[in-house]
Amino acid sequence: MADRVYPSAKPATNGAAVGGGVNGGAAVANPAFPPTKGQSYGASRPAYRPQPRRHRRSCCCSCCIWTTITILIIILLAAVAGIILYFLYRPHRPTFTVSALKVATLNLTSSSTVVSAINLNVNAKNPNKKIVYYYDPIFVSVTTDDDIAVGDASLPSFTHRTKNTTLLKFAVKSSGGQLDDASVSKLRSDIRSKSGVPLKIKLETKVKAKMGALKTPKIQIRVTCQGIKAAAPRGKTATTASTANAKCKVDWRVKIWKWTF
Repeated sequence: MADRVYPSAKPATNGAAVGGGVNGGAAVANPAFPPTKGQSYGASRPAYRPQPRRHRRSCCCSCCIWTTITILIIILLAAVAGIILYFLYRPHRPTFTVSALKVATLNLTSSSTVVSAINLNVNAKNPNKKIVYYYDPIFVSVTTDDDIAVGDASLPSFTHRTKNTTLLKFAVKSSGGQLDDASVSKLRSDIRSKSGVPLKIKLETKVKAKMGALKTPKIQIRVTCQGIKAAAPRGKTATTASTANAKCKVDWRVKIWKWTF
């Protein structure tokens, strides 16, 4: 009978070493397993690095630069045109003066309302040689220095020719509004005063100018005249106010969108 030969030692299992990792004096290495599909895909895939959008940013910068340059060019051209027009036409504002003011009626009723009848003359002067003014209807209001309403009136539109002085005649009458107690007390004291009632006159309208073939847009103007004192008549004879110290100021009121300057 033949002898059965058995292995002298049991082979080492995967990942294990015999005799403390040594078999016959040599080290046994761990076997290499093939990478999984996920590992292979991740190893070959490059890392994601977001790139800055340089092209879009450069476009925005270019648009801002060209917009700024365009605005500066427009402003420069407008300034040059304004300088040229100024030296060609030498524009001056129209001037206004109160030439006469007569009070036919000025008193208070028992119901705290003002009754007034005032004849007002205002001289409008155009000092320009080459500029014509076109006025819209003019609205005038007469108040005391404390802004107590005395009366109002209006005039139709007119054309103000070059180097011309136009006389504006207003028939001012009260609107019949009722005053509060403080206004009644102040106005009654001014009416009884020997020095007269200090009055303030406001004219408001729109005007456009014509310089040769060029016409400007309409601009609001306000004329404020102060330094006038008028005595209330005691009888049927009208009193003449003192206008020697009257001074009128012309303000251009430019409207931009919702704001008026």
